[in-house]
Order: sequence, then C-alpha cells, then structure tokens
Amino acid sequence: MKKTHIRVIKGIIMEQLQNFLEQIEKESAAAAAELCEKAKLNEGDILVVGCSSSEIMGDVIGHGSAPESAVAVWRGITSVTEKLGVFVAAQCCEHLNRALVIEKAALSVLRDAEVVSVRPQPKAGGSFATAAYDNMRSPVMVEYIRADAGLDIGSTLIGMHLKHVAVPVRLSLTHIGKAYITAARVRPKYIGGSRAVYEPEA
Repeated sequence: MKKTHIRVIKGIIMEQLQNFLEQIEKESAAAAAELCEKAKLNEGDILVVGCSSSEIMGDVIGHGSAPESAVAVWRGITSVTEKLGVFVAAQCCEHLNRALVIEKAALSVLRDAEVVSVRPQPKAGGSFATAAYDNMRSPVMVEYIRADAGLDIGSTLIGMHLKHVAVPVRLSLTHIGKAYITAARVRPKYIGGSRAVYEPEA
C-alpha cells in the first residue's frame, strides 16, 4: 500500500474519532443537564459520576481504557455543572476501592469526608477519574461521600456513594457512546408510618 493511501486512511480514522469524541461530549452534557434538572440540584450539591471509558468505546469494562473519551465526558458534564455550582465527584474503579476525586472546595459541604493519599491512573482508578484529577482546580481524594445524584456510564456501580433514598431517573438518552447509562436522584426517608404526614415529594 502506498504511503499516500496510508495517510489518507489515517486521516479518515482520525476524523471519525474526532467526530465520535464530539458526540460523546454533547451526549454527556445533555445527560448531565437533564439529570441536574430532574434531580433539582442546586449550588453546593454533589453529583457522583462513574464512567467506563472502555464501555463508551464499545469494549468490556476495564479492558480498553480510552483517555480521550474520558476527557470528552468530563468536558461535557462540567460544562453544565460549573454553571450551576454543582460539584462533580469522579468515582475511581475497584482497584482504588471506588474512592473519589473531588474539588477541595467540596469538603466544606461534605460530612466526615476524610482525605486519602493516592493519585488515580488509567489502570488503577480509571481514565475518567484520571481526567477529573488532571482537570480539577484543586483535586483531593476521599474514600466515601453521600451524593445528591448520580450518573453511571457503563455500569460502574455508584450506589454506594448516594444518600438514602436513591430514586431512579429516566433520562431521554440511554447511552453515551456505546455505554449504557443509569441515573439517580435522592430524597429524604419517609418515617412515621400510616399516621404520618409528608411534605410533597422532594
């Protein structure tokens, strides 16, 4: 095959990849905007995000890390959350026990969040957590949080970091890239039994 043909093929592949990354960024922004609206997130609230860049690219979780797609997701989500003053907590993979990357400023609204010492990498923490760490103003790592809403991209299991009670949120989008997405908001627990009077649903 001639070198000119190889260059043309590489150019086509790069253009397709760029288009796919732009699609991922737009889908991430749309999902984040809809979830923030349906969950009624306000300034200072926390959105936990778990993301498998492998699943986004059509591979099996943990077996095809794609840093470029993780960065696209980060850009899309934060283009929405930064305007609202909502903090994003990026969940690491199981190799870091699903610890989280958060902005240091978020510690002021978290209770009992203990900072731990580790830095996520694509193979130990995941590409999304790495992208978050690299792009936050002042990132810190914590083991546990109790978030106000969650976005799970690629079945990464974010439930352990949501407040009680988690309520599924059906979004217009079902996928970001090739990855299936699941979303949730939280509401206060109902207590008191049959005689209790509750506020309108939160």
